[in-house]
Amino acid sequence: MAGLRLEHLSKSFGATVAVRDVTLDVGDGEFLVLLGPSGCGKTTTLRMIAGFIAPTAGRVHLGGREITALPPWKRNAGIVFQSYALFPHLTVAENVAFGLEMRKLSKAEIAPKVAEALRLVRLDHLGERLPRQLSGGQQQRVALARALAIRPDVLLLDEPLSNLDAKLRETVRIEIRELQRQLGITTVMVTHDQEEALIMADRLVVMSEGEVKQVGTQRELYEQPANRFVAGFVGRSNFLAGTMVSPGRFETRGGVAISCAAGLTGPAVIALRPERLALGSAAGGLENHMQGTVELVSYLGASVDVHVRVSPADRIVVTQPNRVDARTPEEGERIDVGWPKGAAVVFPDDGTHAGA
Repeated sequence: MAGLRLEHLSKSFGATVAVRDVTLDVGDGEFLVLLGPSGCGKTTTLRMIAGFIAPTAGRVHLGGREITALPPWKRNAGIVFQSYALFPHLTVAENVAFGLEMRKLSKAEIAPKVAEALRLVRLDHLGERLPRQLSGGQQQRVALARALAIRPDVLLLDEPLSNLDAKLRETVRIEIRELQRQLGITTVMVTHDQEEALIMADRLVVMSEGEVKQVGTQRELYEQPANRFVAGFVGRSNFLAGTMVSPGRFETRGGVAISCAAGLTGPAVIALRPERLALGSAAGGLENHMQGTVELVSYLGASVDVHVRVSPADRIVVTQPNRVDARTPEEGERIDVGWPKGAAVVFPDDGTHAGA
């Protein structure tokens, strides 16, 4: 196990820049998640760490030594692919043993390592089965056991849960996180699923268009997003475009005046988390308090989303816990909406806002 460092890592494919000047430090034993939409550069970054893609510029260090020019098999990285990449004609035990055999270990050395890896993922009773005889979750565990059997310095996970159904993903992601903590292994995972990232990571790296937009803990990224992209990608936000007419006073394009804790002036966008907003009598006494019309009510089980039009150009979504004693507003109803001054995060308008 070892720490990982990326220094000004970049990758271009012809005129297309896939990754631009990425610098990251991953601590020994840390679980870091690269999060972002498809095409943001996160998988290319992971593949450069693994050695499958040579960087156009920059360096990769693992455990204090530079590995930029080393081939994949000399990096001692355990890799779990999105497709699992199991050999269909080999048994579970033989699949797990494959990396050890490539390292020229003897059968006497391999057997206990395979047994230990299968025990860690709770598949020690299925060693003689073929991959086709396993469920998707079991195949994923075999791929994880194969990666762990070589005692890697770093574990690389490329969308490892994307082929599982939603319910199974909930179970397996907790299992991976607990196993990673138990082993204390440095881990880098790629995903586009923000819930998955929030649950599993020690820290997150949010990427877009090949660049790192923000690095931090879940709370840091959620409570203090660095820009509009992060505010929209980590969790949900209402975005209202308008102008900071003076420090602390924002006016939407629809003419709604809003008090907020920001010192900038000029064109801006504010982000409001739906669960930080209040409806009805709960909105009274808050710094921002207005009336709107309920346009849509979405029942989500544990919560209810209430879509409220507060001006011809501005609509906000309010999330309410689905309590037994709570009254759900009806469509067409006039209702009070409010939020505290500190609930709004303000960004300079970068032109990407789409109005309600």
